Amino acid sequence: MAIGFLECAGYGALLYAMDKACKAADIKILGIDTINPKDSSAFIPLTAQVKFEGTISDVQVAAEVAREAALRFNSEKEVITSIIEQPYDGVDKLAKISKIEIKKSK
Repeated sequence: MAIGFLECAGYGALLYAMDKACKAADIKILGIDTINPKDSSAFIPLTAQVKFEGTISDVQVAAEVAREAALRFNSEKEVITSIIEQPYDGVDKLAKISKIEIKKSK
């Protein structure tokens, strides 16, 4: 098992990238977080991060596909991907904490 992360500017870019990643690999999205500036007058783009899990090979594929898709809307310096292979149990539980609630479909 592995946990993957994608962080980029723009919530829409993140959704687009994860749609591509989910179609390319067998992964499950664990959570989505956004980082908003405290001062709404600040000229800072919204940064969003998604956490996802699957087998090591699926997470590697998903991270690469998501990165390429996010680069359609972002520069290289605005896109970060990372993978944790065989995460410690505590890290796995922390990865499921999220600002945005993902409701289970019935």
